[in-house]
Amino acid sequence: MSENEKREFIPLNIAVLTISDSRTEETDTSGKVLTQRLTSAGHRLAEKLIVPDSIYKIRAVVSSWIADADVHAIITTGGTGVTGRDGTPEAIAPLLDKEIEGFGEIFRAVSYDQIKTSTLQSRALAGVANGTYIFCVPGSSGACKTAWDEVLVHQLDYRTRPCNLVELLPRLLES
Repeated sequence: MSENEKREFIPLNIAVLTISDSRTEETDTSGKVLTQRLTSAGHRLAEKLIVPDSIYKIRAVVSSWIADADVHAIITTGGTGVTGRDGTPEAIAPLLDKEIEGFGEIFRAVSYDQIKTSTLQSRALAGVANGTYIFCVPGSSGACKTAWDEVLVHQLDYRTRPCNLVELLPRLLES
C-alpha cells in the first residue's frame, strides 16, 4: 500500500442498549463488554442504557438515537432469541430503511465455531435507519465478544479494505 493509500482511523459515536428484564448497571456484563471494546478500538460511547424486553420501550430509545445526527451506530444486546419475551428483531425491523442481511449470516457462521448448532437460535439483525447503523446481537457476553471481535471491529473501521461500513456513511442519505 502506498503512502497516499493509507487511511486514518475515523472514530464513530456508538450507542449501546442492553435489553433485559433482569440486568442492572452492575450486572450488565454484555453492555460492559461492548462499551470496553468500542472505546478500546478508538470509538466514542454516545450513550449506554438498559431497557426491559418491551418492543415499545426498545423502539422509543432506538428511535431517539436514530433521530440524533451525532449517533453513527447503535448496538443492542439481548432479546434476539426465540423465547416469548425476546422481541428485539420485531422492535427494530420496522425502524430500518434497509436491512443488512449479511450481518446475521456472518455472525451465525462465526458463532458456529464456538457454539455449534445452537447459533441457529440467534436472530441477530442489522440495518440502516436515517443514516445510522443498527446491530442487534444476542445478550450473552460471549456473543457480544464474537460480534465485536469478528465482525464489527472490522466493518466499523475506515481502514478495513477492500470496504467497510464507515466509508458508506455519507452515501446512506443519497436517493
